[in-house]
Amino acid sequence: MSEVFVIGHRNPDTDAICSAIGYAEFKRRTGLPEAVAARCGDTNERIDFVLHAFGVPAPRFVADVSPKVRDVMQSRVLSVTPEATAADALGLMDEHDIRILPVLDGTQRCRGLLSLFKLSKFLFPAANRPIDSRRVLSSLNNLTRTLGGKLLVAHEAEDEQDLTLMIGAMGLETFAERLERYPHEKLAVMVGDRWDIQNLAIREGVRVLIVTGGLAVEPKTLDAAKRKNVSLISSPHDTATTAALCRAAVAVRHMLNEDFLSLREDASLAAVRASAAASGFAAFPVVDEQGRTVGVMSKADFLKTVPRRLILVDHNELSHAVQGADQVEIIEIIDHHRIGSLTTPQPILFRNEPVGSTSTIVADCFFRHGVELPKPIAGLLLAGLVSDTLNLTSPTTTPRDAEVLAKLEKISEVNARAFTEKLFASGSLLTLKPAPQAITTDCKEYEENGAQFSVAQIEEVGFDQFWKRKTDLLAALGEYQRGRGYVFSVLMVTDVAGQCSMLLVAGVKDFVARIDYPQVEPGIFELREVVSRKKQLLPYLTHCLQRMRGGA
Repeated sequence: MSEVFVIGHRNPDTDAICSAIGYAEFKRRTGLPEAVAARCGDTNERIDFVLHAFGVPAPRFVADVSPKVRDVMQSRVLSVTPEATAADALGLMDEHDIRILPVLDGTQRCRGLLSLFKLSKFLFPAANRPIDSRRVLSSLNNLTRTLGGKLLVAHEAEDEQDLTLMIGAMGLETFAERLERYPHEKLAVMVGDRWDIQNLAIREGVRVLIVTGGLAVEPKTLDAAKRKNVSLISSPHDTATTAALCRAAVAVRHMLNEDFLSLREDASLAAVRASAAASGFAAFPVVDEQGRTVGVMSKADFLKTVPRRLILVDHNELSHAVQGADQVEIIEIIDHHRIGSLTTPQPILFRNEPVGSTSTIVADCFFRHGVELPKPIAGLLLAGLVSDTLNLTSPTTTPRDAEVLAKLEKISEVNARAFTEKLFASGSLLTLKPAPQAITTDCKEYEENGAQFSVAQIEEVGFDQFWKRKTDLLAALGEYQRGRGYVFSVLMVTDVAGQCSMLLVAGVKDFVARIDYPQVEPGIFELREVVSRKKQLLPYLTHCLQRMRGGA
Protein backbone atom coordinates (compact mmCIF):
# COMPACT_ATOMS: atom_id res chain seq x y z
CA MET A 1 0.00 0.00 0.00
CA SER A 2 1.24 3.48 -0.88
CA GLU A 3 2.09 5.64 2.13
CA VAL A 4 2.74 9.35 2.48
CA PHE A 5 4.53 10.19 5.70
CA VAL A 6 3.98 13.71 7.01
CA ILE A 7 7.03 14.06 9.19
CA GLY A 8 9.00 16.64 11.14
CA HIS A 9 12.72 16.90 11.81
CA ARG A 10 14.96 14.72 13.94
CA ASN A 11 14.76 15.43 17.67
CA PRO A 12 11.25 16.82 17.15
CA ASP A 13 9.88 19.68 19.22
CA THR A 14 6.23 20.44 19.95
CA ASP A 15 5.71 22.41 16.75
CA ALA A 16 7.14 19.61 14.59
CA ILE A 17 4.88 16.99 16.16
CA CYS A 18 1.74 19.13 16.17
CA SER A 19 2.19 20.41 12.63
CA ALA A 20 2.79 16.84 11.35
CA ILE A 21 -0.44 15.61 12.91
CA GLY A 22 -2.34 18.68 11.76
CA TYR A 23 -1.10 18.63 8.16
CA ALA A 24 -1.72 14.88 7.82
CA GLU A 25 -5.32 15.55 8.88
CA PHE A 26 -5.59 18.37 6.35
CA LYS A 27 -4.23 16.19 3.52
CA ARG A 28 -6.61 13.33 4.34
CA ARG A 29 -9.55 15.74 4.29
CA THR A 30 -8.46 17.18 0.93
CA GLY A 31 -8.00 14.00 -1.08
CA LEU A 32 -4.88 12.19 0.18
CA PRO A 33 -6.23 9.36 2.36
CA GLU A 34 -2.81 7.68 2.57
CA ALA A 35 -1.29 10.61 4.50
CA VAL A 36 0.09 9.42 7.86
CA ALA A 37 1.57 11.59 10.60
CA ALA A 38 5.04 10.33 11.54
CA ARG A 39 8.03 11.23 13.68
CA CYS A 40 11.68 10.24 13.50
CA GLY A 41 12.57 10.94 17.13
CA ASP A 42 11.24 10.42 20.62
CA THR A 43 8.63 12.63 22.16
CA ASN A 44 9.41 14.48 25.39
CA GLU A 45 7.41 15.35 28.48
CA ARG A 46 5.99 18.55 26.98
CA ILE A 47 4.95 16.85 23.77
CA ASP A 48 3.35 14.06 25.79
CA PHE A 49 1.52 16.68 27.85
CA VAL A 50 0.10 18.26 24.68
CA LEU A 51 -0.96 14.95 23.14
CA HIS A 52 -2.64 13.88 26.37
CA ALA A 53 -4.36 17.23 26.75
CA PHE A 54 -6.14 16.86 23.42
CA GLY A 55 -6.52 13.07 23.40
CA VAL A 56 -4.44 12.49 20.28
CA PRO A 57 -1.97 9.58 19.91
CA ALA A 58 1.66 10.23 19.04
CA PRO A 59 2.58 10.02 15.36
CA ARG A 60 3.96 6.73 14.08
CA PHE A 61 7.67 6.31 14.83
CA VAL A 62 9.70 5.93 11.64
CA ALA A 63 13.46 5.88 12.12
CA ASP A 64 14.40 5.25 8.50
CA VAL A 65 12.42 5.69 5.28
CA SER A 66 15.06 4.39 2.89
CA PRO A 67 13.74 1.58 0.64
CA LYS A 68 14.03 -1.78 2.38
CA VAL A 69 13.91 -5.33 1.12
CA ARG A 70 10.45 -5.73 2.68
CA ASP A 71 9.16 -2.88 0.50
CA VAL A 72 9.68 -4.76 -2.77
CA MET A 73 9.75 -8.44 -1.78
CA GLN A 74 6.97 -10.83 -2.70
CA SER A 75 5.35 -11.31 0.68
CA ARG A 76 3.17 -14.22 -0.43
CA VAL A 77 5.64 -17.08 -0.07
CA LEU A 78 4.86 -20.06 -2.29
CA SER A 79 6.92 -22.93 -0.94
CA VAL A 80 7.15 -26.66 -0.40
CA THR A 81 8.48 -28.73 2.48
CA PRO A 82 11.55 -30.96 2.15
CA GLU A 83 9.27 -34.02 2.09
CA ALA A 84 7.01 -32.71 -0.67
CA THR A 85 7.30 -34.54 -3.97
CA ALA A 86 8.65 -33.25 -7.23
CA ALA A 87 5.12 -33.61 -8.57
CA ASP A 88 3.84 -31.29 -5.82
CA ALA A 89 6.51 -28.73 -6.69
CA LEU A 90 5.89 -28.94 -10.43
CA GLY A 91 2.15 -28.50 -9.91
CA LEU A 92 2.73 -25.37 -7.82
CA MET A 93 5.19 -23.95 -10.33
CA ASP A 94 2.83 -24.57 -13.22
CA GLU A 95 -0.18 -23.11 -11.42
CA HIS A 96 1.61 -19.87 -10.50
CA ASP A 97 4.03 -19.68 -13.46
CA ILE A 98 7.20 -19.55 -11.38
CA ARG A 99 10.60 -21.14 -11.88
CA ILE A 100 12.04 -21.27 -8.36
CA LEU A 101 10.53 -22.38 -5.05
CA PRO A 102 11.96 -22.06 -1.55
CA VAL A 103 11.96 -25.27 0.45
CA LEU A 104 10.91 -24.49 4.03
CA ASP A 105 10.99 -26.67 7.11
CA GLY A 106 8.40 -26.68 9.89
CA THR A 107 9.88 -23.53 11.46
CA GLN A 108 9.70 -21.58 8.19
CA ARG A 109 13.47 -21.66 7.77
CA CYS A 110 14.76 -22.07 4.26
CA ARG A 111 16.55 -25.36 3.60
CA GLY A 112 17.32 -24.52 0.00
CA LEU A 113 15.89 -23.49 -3.35
CA LEU A 114 14.24 -25.75 -5.90
CA SER A 115 14.57 -24.71 -9.51
CA LEU A 116 12.63 -25.86 -12.55
CA PHE A 117 15.99 -26.53 -14.22
CA LYS A 118 17.07 -28.89 -11.44
CA LEU A 119 13.72 -30.67 -11.53
CA SER A 120 13.83 -31.18 -15.29
CA LYS A 121 17.39 -32.48 -15.09
CA PHE A 122 16.30 -35.07 -12.55
CA LEU A 123 13.04 -36.08 -14.20
CA PHE A 124 14.36 -36.16 -17.76
CA PRO A 125 17.81 -37.81 -17.65
CA ALA A 126 20.31 -37.59 -20.47
CA ALA A 127 20.39 -40.31 -23.11
CA ASN A 128 23.82 -41.50 -21.95
CA ARG A 129 22.41 -42.32 -18.49
CA PRO A 130 19.46 -44.63 -19.29
CA ILE A 131 19.54 -46.34 -15.89
CA ASP A 132 18.44 -43.08 -14.30
CA SER A 133 15.09 -43.30 -16.08
CA ARG A 134 14.32 -46.54 -14.20
CA ARG A 135 15.15 -45.16 -10.77
CA VAL A 136 12.29 -44.30 -8.40
CA LEU A 137 13.43 -42.73 -5.12
CA SER A 138 10.29 -42.53 -3.02
CA SER A 139 8.16 -43.93 -0.24
CA LEU A 140 5.14 -45.94 -1.30
CA ASN A 141 2.85 -43.36 0.27
CA ASN A 142 4.36 -40.61 -1.89
CA LEU A 143 4.30 -42.86 -4.92
CA THR A 144 0.61 -43.61 -4.45
CA ARG A 145 -0.22 -39.94 -3.91
CA THR A 146 1.71 -38.86 -6.99
CA LEU A 147 -0.10 -41.43 -9.13
CA GLY A 148 -3.44 -40.47 -7.67
CA GLY A 149 -3.89 -44.17 -7.01
CA LYS A 150 -4.85 -46.49 -4.18
CA LEU A 151 -2.53 -48.40 -1.87
CA LEU A 152 -4.30 -51.76 -1.76
CA VAL A 153 -1.61 -53.58 0.20
CA ALA A 154 0.81 -51.60 2.34
CA HIS A 155 4.09 -52.83 3.76
CA GLU A 156 6.42 -50.20 5.31
CA ALA A 157 4.74 -47.62 3.12
CA GLU A 158 6.28 -44.62 4.87
CA ASP A 159 9.90 -45.68 4.38
CA GLU A 160 11.73 -44.06 1.52
CA GLN A 161 13.41 -46.57 -0.80
CA ASP A 162 15.58 -46.51 -3.89
CA LEU A 163 13.50 -48.57 -6.31
CA THR A 164 14.13 -49.81 -9.83
CA LEU A 165 11.19 -49.56 -12.20
CA MET A 166 10.33 -52.54 -14.41
CA ILE A 167 7.43 -52.74 -16.86
CA GLY A 168 5.91 -56.15 -17.33
CA ALA A 169 4.98 -55.72 -21.00
CA MET A 170 6.53 -58.98 -22.21
CA GLY A 171 6.08 -62.73 -22.18
CA LEU A 172 6.19 -64.59 -18.90
CA GLU A 173 9.49 -66.33 -19.64
CA THR A 174 11.18 -63.11 -20.72
CA PHE A 175 9.87 -61.35 -17.61
CA ALA A 176 11.15 -64.15 -15.36
CA GLU A 177 14.57 -63.94 -17.00
CA ARG A 178 14.70 -60.16 -16.53
CA LEU A 179 13.67 -60.43 -12.89
CA GLU A 180 16.90 -62.22 -12.14
CA ARG A 181 18.98 -59.19 -13.18
CA TYR A 182 17.88 -57.04 -10.21
CA PRO A 183 17.49 -57.42 -6.46
CA HIS A 184 13.83 -58.34 -6.05
CA GLU A 185 13.42 -56.30 -2.86
CA LYS A 186 14.13 -53.12 -4.86
CA LEU A 187 11.86 -53.75 -7.82
CA ALA A 188 8.71 -51.77 -8.61
CA VAL A 189 6.89 -53.77 -11.27
CA MET A 190 4.22 -52.12 -13.43
CA VAL A 191 1.75 -54.25 -15.31
CA GLY A 192 -1.83 -54.21 -16.57
CA ASP A 193 -4.31 -57.00 -15.97
CA ARG A 194 -1.88 -59.83 -16.77
CA TRP A 195 -2.44 -62.08 -13.79
CA ASP A 196 0.49 -64.36 -14.73
CA ILE A 197 2.99 -61.48 -14.54
CA GLN A 198 1.35 -60.21 -11.35
CA ASN A 199 1.53 -63.60 -9.63
CA LEU A 200 5.15 -64.25 -10.68
CA ALA A 201 6.21 -60.85 -9.37
CA ILE A 202 4.48 -61.56 -6.06
CA ARG A 203 5.96 -65.07 -5.75
CA GLU A 204 9.45 -63.66 -6.35
CA GLY A 205 8.91 -61.04 -3.61
CA VAL A 206 9.25 -57.76 -5.49
CA ARG A 207 8.98 -54.60 -3.37
CA VAL A 208 5.82 -53.24 -4.98
CA LEU A 209 3.44 -54.25 -7.74
CA ILE A 210 1.72 -51.39 -9.59
CA VAL A 211 -1.39 -52.39 -11.53
CA THR A 212 -2.12 -49.73 -14.18
CA GLY A 213 -5.21 -48.57 -16.02
CA GLY A 214 -7.39 -48.60 -12.92
CA LEU A 215 -7.99 -52.29 -13.60
CA ALA A 216 -9.46 -54.53 -10.95
CA VAL A 217 -7.17 -56.75 -8.90
CA GLU A 218 -8.40 -60.25 -8.08
CA PRO A 219 -8.90 -61.06 -4.36
CA LYS A 220 -6.53 -64.01 -4.60
CA THR A 221 -3.82 -61.68 -5.92
CA LEU A 222 -4.37 -59.34 -2.97
CA ASP A 223 -4.16 -62.26 -0.56
CA ALA A 224 -0.94 -63.49 -2.14
CA ALA A 225 0.59 -60.02 -1.91
CA LYS A 226 -0.25 -59.80 1.78
CA ARG A 227 1.31 -63.21 2.49
CA LYS A 228 4.54 -62.28 0.71
CA ASN A 229 4.72 -58.69 2.14
CA VAL A 230 4.53 -57.31 -1.37
CA SER A 231 2.89 -53.88 -1.48
CA LEU A 232 0.30 -53.30 -4.20
CA ILE A 233 -0.77 -50.01 -5.77
CA SER A 234 -3.62 -49.44 -8.19
CA SER A 235 -2.87 -46.62 -10.67
CA PRO A 236 -5.69 -44.95 -12.64
CA HIS A 237 -3.32 -44.13 -15.51
CA ASP A 238 -2.10 -46.23 -18.40
CA THR A 239 1.32 -47.82 -18.14
CA ALA A 240 3.19 -45.09 -20.06
CA THR A 241 1.74 -42.28 -17.95
CA THR A 242 2.27 -44.20 -14.74
CA ALA A 243 5.92 -44.78 -15.60
CA ALA A 244 6.44 -41.08 -16.28
CA LEU A 245 4.78 -40.04 -13.03
CA CYS A 246 6.68 -42.47 -10.83
CA ARG A 247 9.94 -40.54 -10.97
CA ALA A 248 8.11 -37.39 -9.87
CA ALA A 249 7.34 -39.04 -6.52
CA VAL A 250 10.83 -38.23 -5.25
CA ALA A 251 11.06 -35.91 -2.21
CA VAL A 252 12.40 -32.49 -3.14
CA ARG A 253 15.10 -32.61 -0.46
CA HIS A 254 17.07 -34.79 -2.89
CA MET A 255 17.27 -32.08 -5.52
CA LEU A 256 17.25 -28.72 -3.73
CA ASN A 257 20.14 -26.29 -4.00
CA GLU A 258 21.46 -25.69 -0.49
CA ASP A 259 23.73 -22.88 -1.67
CA PHE A 260 21.68 -19.67 -1.69
CA LEU A 261 21.77 -16.03 -0.58
CA SER A 262 19.14 -14.89 1.91
CA LEU A 263 18.32 -11.23 2.58
CA ARG A 264 17.11 -9.61 5.79
CA GLU A 265 13.70 -7.99 5.42
CA ASP A 266 14.92 -4.80 7.12
CA ALA A 267 18.07 -4.51 5.01
CA SER A 268 18.47 -1.43 2.84
CA LEU A 269 17.99 -2.12 -0.85
CA ALA A 270 21.03 -0.01 -1.59
CA ALA A 271 23.14 -2.14 0.77
CA VAL A 272 22.23 -5.52 -0.75
CA ARG A 273 21.74 -4.60 -4.40
CA ALA A 274 25.38 -5.09 -5.42
CA SER A 275 25.82 -8.48 -3.72
CA ALA A 276 22.52 -9.74 -5.14
CA ALA A 277 23.38 -8.58 -8.65
CA ALA A 278 26.84 -10.17 -8.48
CA SER A 279 25.49 -13.50 -7.28
CA GLY A 280 24.53 -16.28 -9.62
CA PHE A 281 21.14 -16.67 -7.96
CA ALA A 282 17.87 -15.73 -9.58
CA ALA A 283 15.86 -15.62 -6.34
CA PHE A 284 16.54 -14.79 -2.71
CA PRO A 285 14.67 -15.92 0.40
CA VAL A 286 13.86 -12.97 2.69
CA VAL A 287 14.10 -13.64 6.42
CA ASP A 288 13.11 -11.85 9.61
CA GLU A 289 15.17 -11.37 12.77
CA GLN A 290 14.48 -14.97 13.83
CA GLY A 291 15.60 -16.38 10.49
CA ARG A 292 12.07 -17.28 9.39
CA THR A 293 11.25 -16.87 5.72
CA VAL A 294 8.78 -14.02 5.24
CA GLY A 295 9.22 -13.26 1.56
CA VAL A 296 11.02 -13.96 -1.68
CA MET A 297 12.84 -11.57 -4.01
CA SER A 298 13.92 -11.86 -7.60
CA LYS A 299 16.46 -9.63 -9.31
CA ALA A 300 13.58 -7.95 -11.13
CA ASP A 301 12.12 -6.87 -7.78
CA PHE A 302 15.07 -4.52 -7.30
CA LEU A 303 13.66 -2.42 -10.14
CA LYS A 304 10.32 -1.82 -8.41
CA THR A 305 9.35 1.66 -7.31
CA VAL A 306 8.92 1.90 -3.55
CA PRO A 307 5.42 3.26 -2.80
CA ARG A 308 6.57 5.68 -0.09
CA ARG A 309 6.56 9.46 -0.28
CA LEU A 310 7.32 12.24 2.18
CA ILE A 311 5.87 15.58 3.18
CA LEU A 312 8.39 17.46 5.31
CA VAL A 313 7.07 19.84 7.96
CA ASP A 314 8.99 22.29 10.15
CA HIS A 315 12.27 21.73 8.24
CA ASN A 316 13.62 21.73 4.70
CA GLU A 317 17.22 20.51 5.05
CA LEU A 318 18.21 16.87 4.54
CA SER A 319 20.62 17.07 7.47
CA HIS A 320 17.54 17.58 9.70
CA ALA A 321 15.33 15.05 7.93
CA VAL A 322 14.55 11.43 8.71
CA GLN A 323 17.20 8.97 7.61
CA GLY A 324 16.72 7.87 4.01
CA ALA A 325 14.79 10.99 2.98
CA ASP A 326 17.22 11.41 0.08
CA GLN A 327 16.19 8.00 -1.30
CA VAL A 328 12.43 8.50 -1.55
CA GLU A 329 10.19 11.07 -3.22
CA ILE A 330 9.52 14.30 -1.33
CA ILE A 331 6.25 15.75 -2.61
CA GLU A 332 5.73 18.76 -0.30
CA ILE A 333 7.53 20.94 2.23
CA ILE A 334 5.73 23.10 4.79
CA ASP A 335 8.17 25.19 6.82
CA HIS A 336 9.04 28.53 8.42
CA HIS A 337 12.84 28.22 8.62
CA ARG A 338 15.58 29.42 6.30
CA ILE A 339 15.81 27.62 2.97
CA GLY A 340 18.63 25.08 2.92
CA SER A 341 20.28 23.18 0.09
CA LEU A 342 17.66 20.48 -0.49
CA THR A 343 16.97 19.70 -4.14
CA THR A 344 14.23 17.60 -5.74
CA PRO A 345 14.10 15.92 -9.17
CA GLN A 346 10.72 17.48 -9.97
CA PRO A 347 8.68 20.53 -8.93
CA ILE A 348 6.94 20.22 -5.56
CA LEU A 349 4.65 22.26 -3.36
CA PHE A 350 7.01 24.26 -1.13
CA ARG A 351 5.25 26.60 1.29
CA ASN A 352 7.78 28.54 3.31
CA GLU A 353 6.57 31.58 5.25
CA PRO A 354 8.28 33.95 7.71
CA VAL A 355 5.93 33.23 10.59
CA GLY A 356 6.56 32.07 14.14
CA SER A 357 5.61 28.41 13.76
CA THR A 358 4.79 25.77 11.19
CA SER A 359 1.54 25.18 13.08
CA THR A 360 0.51 28.68 11.99
CA ILE A 361 0.92 27.69 8.33
CA VAL A 362 -0.93 24.41 8.80
CA ALA A 363 -3.87 26.09 10.55
CA ASP A 364 -4.00 28.64 7.76
CA CYS A 365 -4.32 25.79 5.23
CA PHE A 366 -7.58 24.75 6.92
CA PHE A 367 -8.87 28.34 7.03
CA ARG A 368 -7.80 29.28 3.51
CA HIS A 369 -9.38 26.21 1.88
CA GLY A 370 -12.51 26.19 4.03
CA VAL A 371 -11.74 22.75 5.47
CA GLU A 372 -13.34 21.83 8.78
CA LEU A 373 -10.78 21.92 11.59
CA PRO A 374 -11.55 19.35 14.31
CA LYS A 375 -11.40 20.66 17.86
CA PRO A 376 -8.53 18.35 19.00
CA ILE A 377 -6.43 19.28 15.95
CA ALA A 378 -7.09 22.97 16.62
CA GLY A 379 -5.83 22.40 20.17
CA LEU A 380 -2.64 20.73 18.89
CA LEU A 381 -1.94 23.52 16.43
CA LEU A 382 -2.49 26.07 19.20
CA ALA A 383 0.07 24.19 21.32
CA GLY A 384 2.60 24.13 18.48
CA LEU A 385 2.11 27.84 17.84
CA VAL A 386 2.47 29.02 21.45
CA SER A 387 5.42 26.68 21.99
CA ASP A 388 7.43 28.06 19.07
CA THR A 389 6.46 31.71 19.63
CA LEU A 390 6.51 31.57 23.45
CA ASN A 391 2.87 32.64 23.29
CA LEU A 392 3.54 35.44 20.78
CA THR A 393 6.46 36.92 22.78
CA SER A 394 9.28 35.58 20.61
CA PRO A 395 10.93 37.92 18.07
CA THR A 396 9.84 35.47 15.36
CA THR A 397 6.19 36.28 16.07
CA THR A 398 4.22 37.97 13.28
CA PRO A 399 0.74 39.50 13.11
CA ARG A 400 -0.29 36.41 11.16
CA ASP A 401 0.56 34.23 14.18
CA ALA A 402 -1.62 36.37 16.43
CA GLU A 403 -4.50 36.27 13.95
CA VAL A 404 -4.34 32.48 13.60
CA LEU A 405 -3.96 31.96 17.36
CA ALA A 406 -7.16 33.89 18.03
CA LYS A 407 -9.07 31.58 15.68
CA LEU A 408 -7.53 28.48 17.24
CA GLU A 409 -8.49 29.62 20.73
CA LYS A 410 -12.09 29.94 19.61
CA ILE A 411 -12.27 26.54 17.88
CA SER A 412 -10.38 24.61 20.58
CA GLU A 413 -11.96 26.52 23.46
CA VAL A 414 -8.51 26.81 25.04
CA ASN A 415 -7.04 29.97 26.59
CA ALA A 416 -3.58 30.33 25.07
CA ARG A 417 -1.99 32.15 28.02
CA ALA A 418 -3.17 29.64 30.61
CA PHE A 419 -2.21 26.72 28.38
CA THR A 420 1.28 28.14 27.79
CA GLU A 421 1.93 28.32 31.53
CA LYS A 422 0.90 24.69 31.93
CA LEU A 423 2.92 23.67 28.90
CA PHE A 424 6.25 25.05 30.07
CA ALA A 425 5.63 23.84 33.60
CA SER A 426 4.87 20.32 32.36
CA GLY A 427 8.43 19.09 32.12
CA SER A 428 11.95 20.38 32.67
CA LEU A 429 14.56 18.62 30.55
CA LEU A 430 17.25 19.75 32.98
CA THR A 431 15.41 17.97 35.76
CA LEU A 432 14.30 14.83 33.95
CA LYS A 433 17.17 13.90 31.60
CA PRO A 434 20.89 13.18 31.95
CA ALA A 435 23.12 15.86 30.44
CA PRO A 436 24.01 13.90 27.23
CA GLN A 437 20.31 13.46 26.46
CA ALA A 438 19.29 16.94 27.48
CA ILE A 439 21.72 18.64 25.08
CA THR A 440 20.48 16.62 22.09
CA THR A 441 16.70 16.56 22.69
CA ASP A 442 16.14 19.58 20.43
CA CYS A 443 19.40 19.75 18.52
CA LYS A 444 19.89 20.64 14.86
CA GLU A 445 22.94 20.26 12.67
CA TYR A 446 23.92 22.94 10.18
CA GLU A 447 26.55 23.43 7.51
CA GLU A 448 27.96 26.72 6.26
CA ASN A 449 30.57 26.66 3.50
CA GLY A 450 31.77 23.22 4.50
CA ALA A 451 31.81 23.92 8.25
CA GLN A 452 29.49 21.73 10.32
CA PHE A 453 28.09 22.77 13.68
CA SER A 454 25.12 22.10 15.94
CA VAL A 455 22.68 24.34 17.78
CA ALA A 456 20.45 23.00 20.56
CA GLN A 457 17.83 24.73 22.67
CA ILE A 458 16.16 23.99 25.99
CA GLU A 459 13.25 26.09 27.18
CA GLU A 460 12.82 26.41 30.94
CA VAL A 461 10.93 28.52 33.43
CA GLY A 462 13.78 30.24 35.24
CA PHE A 463 17.46 29.22 35.45
CA ASP A 464 17.47 27.41 38.80
CA GLN A 465 18.02 23.97 37.28
CA PHE A 466 20.50 25.34 34.77
CA TRP A 467 22.89 26.60 37.45
CA LYS A 468 22.72 23.23 39.20
CA ARG A 469 23.56 21.34 36.00
CA LYS A 470 25.86 23.76 34.16
CA THR A 471 29.08 21.77 34.70
CA ASP A 472 27.57 18.49 33.45
CA LEU A 473 25.94 20.22 30.51
CA LEU A 474 29.15 21.94 29.40
CA ALA A 475 31.12 18.68 29.68
CA ALA A 476 28.51 16.75 27.68
CA LEU A 477 28.42 19.48 25.05
CA GLY A 478 32.19 19.31 24.65
CA GLU A 479 32.13 15.53 24.19
CA TYR A 480 29.32 15.86 21.65
CA GLN A 481 31.21 18.49 19.64
CA ARG A 482 34.52 16.62 19.62
CA GLY A 483 32.92 13.26 18.89
CA ARG A 484 31.30 14.58 15.70
CA GLY A 485 34.13 16.78 14.59
CA TYR A 486 32.01 19.93 14.57
CA VAL A 487 33.64 23.35 14.44
CA PHE A 488 31.43 24.20 17.40
CA SER A 489 28.35 23.07 19.30
CA VAL A 490 26.16 25.39 21.33
CA LEU A 491 23.28 24.94 23.75
CA MET A 492 20.89 27.82 24.36
CA VAL A 493 18.94 27.51 27.60
CA THR A 494 16.02 29.95 27.41
CA ASP A 495 14.01 31.33 30.30
CA VAL A 496 10.59 31.74 28.68
CA ALA A 497 9.35 33.83 31.58
CA GLY A 498 12.32 36.19 31.74
CA GLN A 499 12.79 36.33 27.95
CA CYS A 500 16.53 35.78 28.02
CA SER A 501 18.97 32.90 27.49
CA MET A 502 22.24 31.37 28.62
CA LEU A 503 24.53 30.12 25.88
CA LEU A 504 26.93 27.22 26.43
CA VAL A 505 29.66 26.96 23.78
CA ALA A 506 32.10 24.15 22.95
CA GLY A 507 34.35 24.53 19.93
CA VAL A 508 37.63 25.65 18.44
CA LYS A 509 39.27 28.54 20.26
CA ASP A 510 39.17 30.87 17.25
CA PHE A 511 35.38 30.58 17.10
CA VAL A 512 34.74 30.95 20.84
CA ALA A 513 36.88 34.10 20.81
CA ARG A 514 34.46 35.73 18.32
CA ILE A 515 31.47 35.56 20.71
CA ASP A 516 31.11 39.02 22.18
CA TYR A 517 28.12 38.51 24.48
CA PRO A 518 28.91 38.90 28.20
CA GLN A 519 30.74 35.83 29.48
CA VAL A 520 29.53 34.86 32.95
CA GLU A 521 31.77 31.81 33.25
CA PRO A 522 34.21 30.03 30.89
CA GLY A 523 32.10 28.69 28.01
CA ILE A 524 28.87 30.31 29.30
CA PHE A 525 27.50 33.57 27.89
CA GLU A 526 24.46 35.65 28.81
CA LEU A 527 22.13 36.55 25.95
CA ARG A 528 19.65 39.18 27.13
CA GLU A 529 16.40 39.35 25.14
CA VAL A 530 17.57 36.50 22.89
CA VAL A 531 15.05 33.64 22.81
CA SER A 532 14.86 32.53 19.17
CA ARG A 533 17.31 30.03 17.77
CA LYS A 534 16.11 30.60 14.23
CA LYS A 535 15.85 34.37 14.01
CA GLN A 536 18.34 35.61 16.61
CA LEU A 537 20.96 33.00 17.50
CA LEU A 538 21.60 31.23 14.19
CA PRO A 539 22.32 34.40 12.17
CA TYR A 540 24.66 35.56 14.93
CA LEU A 541 26.56 32.26 14.98
CA THR A 542 27.01 32.20 11.21
CA HIS A 543 28.29 35.78 11.42
CA CYS A 544 30.86 34.72 14.03
CA LEU A 545 31.89 31.83 11.78
CA GLN A 546 32.43 34.19 8.84
CA ARG A 547 34.51 36.52 11.03
CA MET A 548 36.65 33.59 12.17
CA ARG A 549 37.31 32.52 8.60
CA GLY A 550 38.03 36.05 7.53
CA GLY A 551 40.41 36.62 10.44
CA ALA A 552 38.36 39.52 11.80
